[in-house]
Amino acid sequence: MTDLNNMMWQERAAGNTDRPWESLTTEPGGLEPTLELRPPGAEEGVTLLAIHGGGFVSGSIETHRRMFGHLALAAGLTTVVVDYGLVPAHVYPSQLDAVTAAFRRLAGRVAIVGDSCGATLALGVALRARDAGFDEPAALVLMSPWVDLTVSGASFDAGTDPFFTRDLCRGLAAGYLGGADDPAADPGRADLRGLPPTYVQAGADEALVDDARLLDRRLRAAGVDVRLDEFAGQLHTFQMGAGHSAAADDAIGRAGSWLRRTLSSTRP
Repeated sequence: MTDLNNMMWQERAAGNTDRPWESLTTEPGGLEPTLELRPPGAEEGVTLLAIHGGGFVSGSIETHRRMFGHLALAAGLTTVVVDYGLVPAHVYPSQLDAVTAAFRRLAGRVAIVGDSCGATLALGVALRARDAGFDEPAALVLMSPWVDLTVSGASFDAGTDPFFTRDLCRGLAAGYLGGADDPAADPGRADLRGLPPTYVQAGADEALVDDARLLDRRLRAAGVDVRLDEFAGQLHTFQMGAGHSAAADDAIGRAGSWLRRTLSSTRP
């Protein structure tokens, strides 16, 4: 076997720093891919499960840990960031199975936050919990949620979003579904009755803003306690700018305050 450690130090001595230090070690098998963020004075007995977005083809714990860290501080909650397999190696229901398993391993009361397709998965976990009869999430925070996998929203035609076209999102949806036709995979078609209190945020200029509006209408019709905030001039998952953007900081602060209030008012 190649001695990568010796090779790396020889390269460093020669001034070559291209080889990442972490590449010396193989990924250990059998471990749940999660990261725990524990702010000072975190409330005991309550955990926030964080599910990253990325269109099911990208994103990871590493790409989203900073944003979720800002939210952990704002909410005062221990936050567990979870990973899942990506398309094309993994398709529905692999991702939903992974985050559901992570949710069920957490003790006590658990709220869930997800951005973009992470919000799709957060809703999927809540629907599975309701239908299967296991402990349900205490609350949901959904940032720029993707909930209409048919990609029918008129906001795709507004011309304000430079990246998320209808064709792009149709391709991402097809890759995720892998040929499956299951209403549970698409929150835009699912029965939303009985879901927990839900806070939705969206950028007013993003192509998926109609997804957030659709979800808001359908949750209200289902009798769910829901709040939707739209942020003027903002694009998809603008909350990722936390620490650099006033709008992102405002959104993170609102989400943290909403979680504190909601979890306090629903405490058993």
